Amino acid sequence: MSAHVRIPTILRTYTGGQNEVEASGHTVGHVLESLDADYPGIKGRILDDEGKLRRFVNVYVGDDDVRFIGGLEAEVADGAKVSIIPAVAGG
Repeated sequence: MSAHVRIPTILRTYTGGQNEVEASGHTVGHVLESLDADYPGIKGRILDDEGKLRRFVNVYVGDDDVRFIGGLEAEVADGAKVSIIPAVAGG
């Protein structure tokens, strides 16, 4: 299974400037493993030391926030769009 992963500007140094890359896997966790295999170090910017999504990083499969559909175990269909979005804060 292959997914199209949208990469935020801040992480594009890992992907050689590409804003979208392909990664394989049937769950979000597997997609992130595949992404890290092709672009070493990127997963460490998305997951914390305990292997959980960092607090200020949001990941979506289509329009669904993975925190509400199974976290890293959320299913990723073939051809799905996975978006990595850093949270924006301010006042």
